[in-house]
Amino acid sequence: MVDIVTILKHFSDRFNDYLQQCFPLPQGDEKRVIEAMKYSVMNGGKRLRPYLVCECAGLFGVEEKTAFPVAASLEMLHSYSLIHDDLPAMDNDDLRRGKPTCHKQYDEATAILAGDGLQAYAFEFLANALEIRPEIRLTLLQLLSSAAGAFGGMVAGQTLDLYAKSNGDKEEDENVIARLEEMKTGRLLRYACESGAVLGQAPLDLRQRLINYSRKIGQAFQIADDILDREGDQKLVGKTLHKDDEQSKFTYVSYYGIEKARKIAADLIEEAKREILPFGYKAQNLQALAQYIIDRKY
Repeated sequence: MVDIVTILKHFSDRFNDYLQQCFPLPQGDEKRVIEAMKYSVMNGGKRLRPYLVCECAGLFGVEEKTAFPVAASLEMLHSYSLIHDDLPAMDNDDLRRGKPTCHKQYDEATAILAGDGLQAYAFEFLANALEIRPEIRLTLLQLLSSAAGAFGGMVAGQTLDLYAKSNGDKEEDENVIARLEEMKTGRLLRYACESGAVLGQAPLDLRQRLINYSRKIGQAFQIADDILDREGDQKLVGKTLHKDDEQSKFTYVSYYGIEKARKIAADLIEEAKREILPFGYKAQNLQALAQYIIDRKY
């Protein structure tokens, strides 16, 4: 039986060692923003997205060290989104992974700049990954910018998260929730899996399998987060809970209730597992990871 928690822990240790080296400090006062960027990136986390990059690339024989620059750029971009998500104008949160959020550890202006800096650095870092062939780097840059952006990407999902409300039409409401969950969390998870396939120059049918897998685990991941916000242990989760209800967020849990949302997530995970059956034994870690997504306590 695959012990995915231990596998993730060992991966995180290796990846964090690599990530530590990605933030050289300048000598001037501008080093404050680099310190804030590094604080946020190194502030714990499961490293799920970087792991997916490396695991999916590994299906096609790509070594971990080759995938690390792609994984690092993705984690930088993800961390930028968390810094901005925690700001007073958005979720207004004081805790992230059990530690002060960036604007609490520094100040709001520094946090905004640190998020901006991480977003830019993510693309610069990936563009300078000279060990990756230029045409592959270009494809990855195009995919990452699309995944992060306002045209069906993460920014679009975060906008829906802030402003989406039920209008009483069941079919339309369900469509809005599905789009919100897929874009807010799912687009970066999709990029994680698809970038691994691109690195490995995977056949289109297998690349699509990983995309399908990622879309289902992404939706399930967000549902699991919404459930944890409602009934999780704050010490384990590491951030302020019950904020979805306080801010009247439009989620699977608020719309369907806990039990139906849990059933939807479980069904999505079973579908995700079926998508990667053609990879056989090589995908056993991805199978275990899919189950972990809805079983986790934080």
